[in-house]
Amino acid sequence: MLPRRLPRMKTLSSTDGVSPRELSRLHELAVQSLPAYLEDLATLVGIDCGSYSKAGVNRVGRWTARFLERLGASVTLHPNADLGDTVVGTIQGTPGGPRLLLIGHLDTVFADGTAAERPYRIEGGRAYGPGVADMKSGLLAGLYGLMLLRALAESAHEPGALLPYERVTFVANPDEEIGSPASGPVIRDLARQADVCFVLECARANGDLVSARKGIVDLRVTIEGRAAHAGVEPEKGRSAILEAAHLVIALHALNDRWPGVTCNVGVIEGGTRPNIVAERAVLQVDLRARTREHLEAAEAEVRALAVHPTLPDVRVAVDEMNRHWPMERLPRSARLIAHAQALAGRLGFDVHDASTGGAGDANITAGLGVPTLDGLGPIGGNDHAPTEYLELDSIVPRTTLLAALILATGRDREVASWRPAGT
Repeated sequence: MLPRRLPRMKTLSSTDGVSPRELSRLHELAVQSLPAYLEDLATLVGIDCGSYSKAGVNRVGRWTARFLERLGASVTLHPNADLGDTVVGTIQGTPGGPRLLLIGHLDTVFADGTAAERPYRIEGGRAYGPGVADMKSGLLAGLYGLMLLRALAESAHEPGALLPYERVTFVANPDEEIGSPASGPVIRDLARQADVCFVLECARANGDLVSARKGIVDLRVTIEGRAAHAGVEPEKGRSAILEAAHLVIALHALNDRWPGVTCNVGVIEGGTRPNIVAERAVLQVDLRARTREHLEAAEAEVRALAVHPTLPDVRVAVDEMNRHWPMERLPRSARLIAHAQALAGRLGFDVHDASTGGAGDANITAGLGVPTLDGLGPIGGNDHAPTEYLELDSIVPRTTLLAALILATGRDREVASWRPAGT
């Protein structure tokens, strides 16, 4: 079943580096490739590939690697002992052009067996299934967007139309849903060499692109008290659970102390038996902020609370488990948004950019100062839930937009000037 409707394109003069003929041809190619896209989407959604399902993640990774190789990419695998391989495909282009980094992820949040329990299906103009929006469809949009550009170049007999970049690097991340512990170092190394980054997460449910994301630091707070018999001599004890209770209240009081800061104690572990004063307790804390300044300030307050516990003779330690600095809306990212909005308008729809509370790989690249735009996949919603869906009508326009945005950005002389000479 194909989407019920496609937007009508507007005929406007080219002001963004993509001619009306090229944009029309990209749209036509996207329509022609839609049946293959949907077939590939069904294949990928049918693979269990939760972050810790190494075999399933690598199965999707091998599929992605083969697709990249068909596009002419040289593919490198970065293995990990416990998690899936990070797949990196590199396509060489025009010397002197900018360097583009595309990032999508292979993993989902779902346990093995989910693909059989909730198989891929199409109903009422939407596709359903585990990972259909987050982010099998976005991963495919990136691959198909490059494929459209290749087909455009071949039909125009202009190889340079494919890649007005020095190189395009495509990263397929195996562990984004758990904070990219294995792929993060690879992404950082590649981002330091990039001029622009496009992240292929799906657009927001209202169609918005993402130009800013909150930063996050996951903290483990360990409280060490003193055990004692709770009935015979409780005064000799120092309850780690009681100290944890004081800390939970103090930590939640950090919410909105700075604009947009959220602090949540999501997990509490402690104690062994009800008749023992608890000797140990552990809190798992999720701390988020829109800006690096506010994230650093809030984290400093968490650590200050640990230095000054409420109960005497209690020790509190704070350990960092995972960190993503905020994806702040960089001034140069505004130029990427302007290109996307102009191209979307010519394709017959509007796009806006938004800030979101979730962290992802865009935080890594933007945190290194790389102009980054996220949410470039098709439109979907209810991520991480059994009702996760993808709007089928959005596949063609969003894939066309992505391909055109890649082309326009690569041809933008200002973007090409962002990289310091000699680097």
